[in-house]
Amino acid sequence: MRDTLEKYQVWLYLLAIVAGIGLGSRWETVQAWDIALWPLLGVLLYATFTQVPLLNISQAFKDRRFMGALALGNFIVMPLVVWGLTTLFGLEGAVLLGVLLVLLVPCTDWFISFTYLGQGDSARAIAATPVLLLLQIVLLPLYVALMMGEQFVGAHLLSDLLPAFLGLIVTPLLLAWLTEKGAAQSAALKRGVEVMGWLPVPLLATVVFLIAASQVHVIIESQEVLWRIAVIFVLYLLAAVLVSKSLYTLFRLPAAAGRTLVFSLGTRNSFVVLPLAIALPDIWAAAVVVIVLQSLVELLGMVVYLAWVPRLVK
Repeated sequence: MRDTLEKYQVWLYLLAIVAGIGLGSRWETVQAWDIALWPLLGVLLYATFTQVPLLNISQAFKDRRFMGALALGNFIVMPLVVWGLTTLFGLEGAVLLGVLLVLLVPCTDWFISFTYLGQGDSARAIAATPVLLLLQIVLLPLYVALMMGEQFVGAHLLSDLLPAFLGLIVTPLLLAWLTEKGAAQSAALKRGVEVMGWLPVPLLATVVFLIAASQVHVIIESQEVLWRIAVIFVLYLLAAVLVSKSLYTLFRLPAAAGRTLVFSLGTRNSFVVLPLAIALPDIWAAAVVVIVLQSLVELLGMVVYLAWVPRLVK
């Protein structure tokens, strides 16, 4: 049942977005929606982080070739690709911020599901997730500052992002680590962690529904720009495949590990950076819409990946 839910999650999110836009265009934003959004985001992040094996981080370093390819691809090559795309398309302001936030961080949740469905190595994917999560937490602020340059400094973005980063990312992560540590000693907590594994998909669907409903005016105002941004996200997915195939060959990885690499470079951690964008002042509201758009393009792209990647990486 849980596998079925994850398999068809793309259609669930699409339905939630369409329903949110339809409702939001008919009725003005209800304040209760904004109030409900924050606890939902907190529970979403906490539940998702509990599924990351934070206590087993040392396992990832036993497979040096795979981790070397994964780290090089996710934190060196693909950030350069993102910088190139944003420069080529001349992005600025909130749109640039949204693209950077969402494309610079590798996924740590549905990446595992798609790896499994795409005949990758799920064990390697699971082992790598805590490393991917911790590295992106450290590197994301640095990369955003470097790529936005004066826009980052002049808009005082650091003072807006840092409190949100600590409250919305670091706090749930620490709570999840404590929960996992307790679950190692308590059968009840262990069952609780297993139950929380069901929550991310329905919670994320609810979150994107509320965002679509409350941000419909931003979507309408930005629709011409969004088509251009969608092209960037498609180009990113294509670049991820090419880079992964090159690294797979360079590091002489097994086929299943090569497929895992493709899904890691192709999927991004939109649900983690979404709260950061929402916490920013209204002038950055377009960044929220950009992140939601990326998650939709990515999920549709994963449908193509599932058919393409097993044949591409043999």
